[in-house]
Amino acid sequence: MTTPAPVPYVEINGHRATEDDLRIPAFAGYGHFTAMQVRDGKVRGLALHLARLDSASRELFDQPLAGEHVRGLIRHALEGAGVRDASVRVHGFLPPGDTATTPMVTVRPPAQMPTAPKSLMSVPYARTAPHIKRPGDFGQTYYGLLAGRAGFDEALLTAPGGVVTEGSMTNIGFWDGASVVWPDAPVLTGITMTLLENGLAQAGRTSERRSVTLEDLGAYRAAFVTNSQGMAPVLRIDDTPFTVDEELMKQLGQIYEDAPWDTV
Repeated sequence: MTTPAPVPYVEINGHRATEDDLRIPAFAGYGHFTAMQVRDGKVRGLALHLARLDSASRELFDQPLAGEHVRGLIRHALEGAGVRDASVRVHGFLPPGDTATTPMVTVRPPAQMPTAPKSLMSVPYARTAPHIKRPGDFGQTYYGLLAGRAGFDEALLTAPGGVVTEGSMTNIGFWDGASVVWPDAPVLTGITMTLLENGLAQAGRTSERRSVTLEDLGAYRAAFVTNSQGMAPVLRIDDTPFTVDEELMKQLGQIYEDAPWDTV
């Protein structure tokens, strides 16, 4: 039996959410968010999260969302929940009639991606405006559930022609023996993915964007997935097996661990 996710502590506009407040996400679902892991009041790539929120708010609502304001809201919500380690999401909404973005901060217990190798089922689906992280994407959830029912850990989204884009909940990277390869396709560029790209460059390791199709999969020695909870190797995509490259995962893990933590 699946254990239900714990009910989050929620603040909207800096105060504990009331029943009336919760009508905003319930009925004004057009919005965006970012998800982060907080440890001892610190976050990896905090500036990237804040930039993502501001950029999405400007694109969706033509309104800014100031980073320092968001930092204060995160601190306040952590204090309200009485924790310093947490899974935090910051959402942005613009309820009808409002002229400024309404921020919502949710706080749940901390989480980490299980490191067991993943199996992915390819599906023919590409998200609308994939560069924006947003709630309530029907197709993403639908195919993710189908993959689970078929015995896979996650769905792998593909564009026409079998072009690999991203996982239903992750970014995917490949290893060809010399370079880390990220699909050169419309995707949500994840914070963990960005930290790894930057870290690989600083370490003098090759990392590049390249078109990847399902037909190309046999050319890669290994694959892995990343999201806000960490990373894990890929065991297979459909019927194509991958070797779990322990050395690669160790190196990627070290690069991620070396990414600096920013105080909220």
